[in-house]
Amino acid sequence: MEVSFSQTLSFDAATFEYEAVAHENGNATTIKFPVDEKKVSPGDAVVVVSGSEIHFHGMIGKIEDGFAYVSDPKGSLLPAGAVN
Repeated sequence: MEVSFSQTLSFDAATFEYEAVAHENGNATTIKFPVDEKKVSPGDAVVVVSGSEIHFHGMIGKIEDGFAYVSDPKGSLLPAGAVN
């Protein structure tokens, strides 16, 4: 039996660096951002917050070439055109 562990990664919206891979209505619905592949894995949760407001949340679906890919198709408030 294999046991896997997941973690939640929290980022401040004001300083979070990402690239919008897909967007809808001006908000990023899928993003990618650099990660240390030794410290994170698919299935880890990602939350981007501004104060007490959640701007983006989802689970890492894949990690490719040092970038994690995460989707939030319904609740994203991250601007699609902005890379902080």
